[in-house]
Order: sequence, then C-alpha cells, then structure tokens
Amino acid sequence: MLHYAIVFLVIALIAGVLGFSGIAGTASSIAWILFVVFLILAVISFFRKKV
Repeated sequence: MLHYAIVFLVIALIAGVLGFSGIAGTASSIAWILFVVFLILAVISFFRKKV
C-alpha cells in the first residue's frame, strides 16, 4: 500500500511540473488517502503482534 502512495505522489509531482493541476491534485489526494490507510493498518498490525 505504501508503494501505491509513493507512485501516486510521483505522478502528482510530474503532473504538477508539467502544468496539469487537476491531475496533480487528484493524484496527491489519492496518495494522501493511501498513506493514511497504510499508517492505520501499520499501527493496528503493530498492536496485534504486541498483544
């Protein structure tokens, strides 16, 4: 999941440099959502293994 977040972040950066602000904004939002989901799942996984 973290891999997909990084891929969408790179897409957003490239689209922003090329001037495609709509695509860059959408890709940035997707990357942010995937990163947050990754963090939540990582924390849950950490606590499940600890207990």
